[in-house]
Amino acid sequence: MTTLTIVLLASITFITRYFFIHPKLPITLNQRMQKFLSYSAPSVLTAIWVPIILTKQHQLVMSLSSPYLWGALVAMLVAWRTKSIYFTALGGGSVFVFISIFMESQ
Repeated sequence: MTTLTIVLLASITFITRYFFIHPKLPITLNQRMQKFLSYSAPSVLTAIWVPIILTKQHQLVMSLSSPYLWGALVAMLVAWRTKSIYFTALGGGSVFVFISIFMESQ
């Protein structure tokens, strides 16, 4: 049942995207709708990472000792400066691991 669900959801996702990508299909979006849809990816990503970084066991955590917070801040800074996903992941991940190990040793 799980495999069937995964295959069906993958098919639905592929089909809905195919309509907008394939050049011979006569479906086009006006400029206003394209601008509106350009905000969807950042919105979804923000909805994913904010709870991971700012909560622990369903409680809001705003602590300077949080490795998630420092890793995210470094990742945002590196992403802004380099525009490279590799440097961003390496920088944010390295800071997260370093602070996690440092906090464990205390």
